[in-house]
Amino acid sequence: MNLRIAAVQMNPTVGDLEGNKQKIIRGIQEARKENADLIVFPELALTGYSPEDLAINPYFVKKNREALMEIVKHVGDEIVILGFIDENESYIYNAAAVIHRGKIIDIIHKVFLPNYGLFDEMRTFRRGEDYHIIDISGFRVGVEICEDIWHDEPARIQSLNGADVIVVLNASPFYTSKQTYRERMVGARAADNLVPIVYVNMVGGQDDFVMDGRSFVVNERGYVIARAKAFEEDLMLIDIPRDWSLRAKAHEPRLNQYYEIPPAVIIGANRELKNPYRFRGEISPFPSFEEEIYRALKLALHDYVKKSGFHKVIVGISGGIDSALVATLSADAFGAENVYGVWMPSRYNSRESYEDAKKLAENLGINFLEIPIDSIFDEYLKSLKEAFEGYGQDTTEENIQARIRGNILMALSNKYGALLISTGNKSEYATGYATLYGDMAGAYAPLKDVYKTWVYRVARWRNSIEPVIPERIFVKPPTAELKPDQTDQDVLPPYDILDEILRYAVEEDMGPEEVIQLLGEEKRQYVEKTYRMLRRSEYKRKQSPLGPKVSRRAFYRERRYPNVNRFVM
Repeated sequence: MNLRIAAVQMNPTVGDLEGNKQKIIRGIQEARKENADLIVFPELALTGYSPEDLAINPYFVKKNREALMEIVKHVGDEIVILGFIDENESYIYNAAAVIHRGKIIDIIHKVFLPNYGLFDEMRTFRRGEDYHIIDISGFRVGVEICEDIWHDEPARIQSLNGADVIVVLNASPFYTSKQTYRERMVGARAADNLVPIVYVNMVGGQDDFVMDGRSFVVNERGYVIARAKAFEEDLMLIDIPRDWSLRAKAHEPRLNQYYEIPPAVIIGANRELKNPYRFRGEISPFPSFEEEIYRALKLALHDYVKKSGFHKVIVGISGGIDSALVATLSADAFGAENVYGVWMPSRYNSRESYEDAKKLAENLGINFLEIPIDSIFDEYLKSLKEAFEGYGQDTTEENIQARIRGNILMALSNKYGALLISTGNKSEYATGYATLYGDMAGAYAPLKDVYKTWVYRVARWRNSIEPVIPERIFVKPPTAELKPDQTDQDVLPPYDILDEILRYAVEEDMGPEEVIQLLGEEKRQYVEKTYRMLRRSEYKRKQSPLGPKVSRRAFYRERRYPNVNRFVM
């Protein structure tokens, strides 16, 4: 006896109940063509993830339920499991509906609610109280929702109650190496409980995170036997023989030690299982580190702009690596004709920077606008001359230039109806090496969680596909070009050292003395300077644009330090 499972890896839009409903109906129809017995959608597929406070809006919850009931009408002999928001006795649940022959036959509530990192579910939802199994003509399917699989209890109870397979509905955000971590954990859970597991993940960008898809299946020994595509919608089909789990439990009777079996809720669904063992699993390959980040950034940028209702973007291009990568991402995400690259020279910009910016725009085929700022800068200095009397030149004059450029870009954004995309990277945001209301202006910052050294690596990878970024951009010293002969290293430690310090400080929460012990006393000055800049720049980061998480720990939701803070790190 085989169970054919269709995992529908879909990209919903938060709050778009009608659009998500139609996607779900199309997914059911496509899976039906393959004669799927069980069709599984991601966590909160109907509402999109994360709905945040939409989930506690009674009207939204009501409309989500109405949309669910319309989907129910499209379900025939197959069994469909999909995520939605349930309301029961005035409590709100992160839930999954089990649908069969035009009826909801079971509703499952998520038991373990994550309240760390990007997640804040305890603020919104009430936790469930029990674990469910769907008995499909003798084939028992345990059902879990995302965080539940990260705890041993649900899978153990379901396996002890005869589960032949477990399906897990997920909306799991991406960061580098996350997929390896997921597969190891789920594989261990499967091997511990001698039951195959089907992990169905959402895909798509949402505000400050991106979900990578890569739904997968592990067998009862914990080995990956199928993996869906990365960073795109997909339909993953797998046939699971019932005797996989039966044989494993017979040959390894270690689960027999549990004389008292905790109860599970078991719901019956009658469907004749007659599919041959045809879909044995296809394993989509792992992208490289650089490709993985590039595709994550591209998807996050695309979805933020498109789901916000925009079709065109504006990027200030300086002839540097950050703006070059953002312009390339934008051209790949939206088509060159929908991207405006804006070059805004001052007296401090070199001829080489102009040539590189111009060549980049030509290589990408994007619209190129040249708007000099020297005359505007002179007017600022003239207007402020009396107020500045007695003060020497400092970063004030540098910031004025950056804010002039920000003003121009925002004016173009308003006029063209195009979103302004910021080009700052994580190293700059961490240290405050950016100007509020200047180069930090913008609706979205795709590189916000990308260290400067990663920017170079990812750009190199993209150039290996097609050399659109001029070579000189990779080799010249990074500079803001806001004063004569300026380079970033006038203010910052070398980026390879800076990024290493930042990873210890931001991702590991290590103190400066711990980092000095790791890196050596000779780097003390760099470490102490980095920690000072990191602490003093919190107020800037709080006012920066959103950007997608790609590292293990990002700013904004995952690192919430107070602006006013006298703790000396």
